[in-house]
Amino acid sequence: MTYKNSSENCTENSNEISDLEKVELPDRNGWFGEYGGSYVPEQLQKVLDDITQSYEKIKKDPTFIAELRDLNQHYSGRPSPIFYCKNLSEKIGGADIYLKREDLNHTGAHKINHCLGEALLAKKMGKKKLIAETGAGQHGVALATAASLLGLKCDIYMGDIDIKKEHPNVVRMKILGARVVPVSRGTKTLKDAVDAAFEAYLKDPDSQFYGIGSVVGPHPFPMMVRDFQKVVGMEAKEQFKEITGKIPDNLVACVGGGSNAIGLFTAFLNDTNVNIYGVEPSGLSFKDGEHAATLTLGKPGILHGFKSYLLQDKNGDPLPVYSVASGLDYPGVGPQHSLLKDMGRITYVTINDKEAIDAFFELSRTEGIIPAVESAHAVAYAVKLAKTEGKGKNLLVNLSGRGDKDIDFIIEAYGKNYDC
Repeated sequence: MTYKNSSENCTENSNEISDLEKVELPDRNGWFGEYGGSYVPEQLQKVLDDITQSYEKIKKDPTFIAELRDLNQHYSGRPSPIFYCKNLSEKIGGADIYLKREDLNHTGAHKINHCLGEALLAKKMGKKKLIAETGAGQHGVALATAASLLGLKCDIYMGDIDIKKEHPNVVRMKILGARVVPVSRGTKTLKDAVDAAFEAYLKDPDSQFYGIGSVVGPHPFPMMVRDFQKVVGMEAKEQFKEITGKIPDNLVACVGGGSNAIGLFTAFLNDTNVNIYGVEPSGLSFKDGEHAATLTLGKPGILHGFKSYLLQDKNGDPLPVYSVASGLDYPGVGPQHSLLKDMGRITYVTINDKEAIDAFFELSRTEGIIPAVESAHAVAYAVKLAKTEGKGKNLLVNLSGRGDKDIDFIIEAYGKNYDC
């Protein structure tokens, strides 16, 4: 796609031309500048080429577009609303904080946006099973939901540690009919779940469809997931103008693989007066194995079939990573985020575990909204930013998921520190 303003009704700054408007991203081979591509075995490349061709065809099909739009509205509950955090904003005394409420979607997060699209594509391609990884469980629940709706089998690979942390989502996946496959090797978290899912996919790529859970992986997945997620930013741009009469001064979203962030950011990339912040987890410290701040401390490398920034050792192997948020502990990041970092269009910052948990309780107790721990990283940075921006400015946070999945873990690990 070529980046232009996302809606004919959103013409503010339409006279501003940036480098992003001059190129199509990705190119026909899946490259976002020097990032992306497809580093896979020849057998799998043929399957990916078939997926690419099918997607390029189907995304222009009026029947497919109408079916997905109908599901987004009547099944997922789109458009998700924008909410002004009056209590939190007044308490901080700085810029006004708004939330794009992706937590109100069916299944509780932004993940349903691309899962419905991927499942519809798989169904139309004649696939029999959806296969995927999950960290926090939100992608697993969303894909299991889509599989159930469309009559497909579903296998979800999940690290042992994340299975214990995100037990409510594990139960939901099983109720929905998915087979949850524990992964006990390595760090027993998201990266290892991706490894295991890829291996299972390679055994039968013809009847299975890998529903990648973020804007990562070989082409066409970074493009395809972004395209399904960009509805978030397109809605937000129009909604925010209806509410405030202008577009946001600042955007904030958490970044693991980067799907919720790119979903919000895409519509605003050419609005050069909008500051954009992607928030990575600095975990316990910046020591190896105690964070997942890929764009902050990583360097270009290859993982899971694509090139991007990667936390890696001197041999180029991925480092162990950690975050209190299971959905953010991944050593890589989407290739488009890597390009946007190099271009300087997006500022990537970090929030540690304590700051994220503080924000989790702050939003819960000031606005009655329990966020996912992943989303709490974005809320934490928004609170910091609101203080420095001051009155008269505003910022929009993508509240990418709700915290139902996290409450057991939070109470067990942190409850005593927060009087609960």
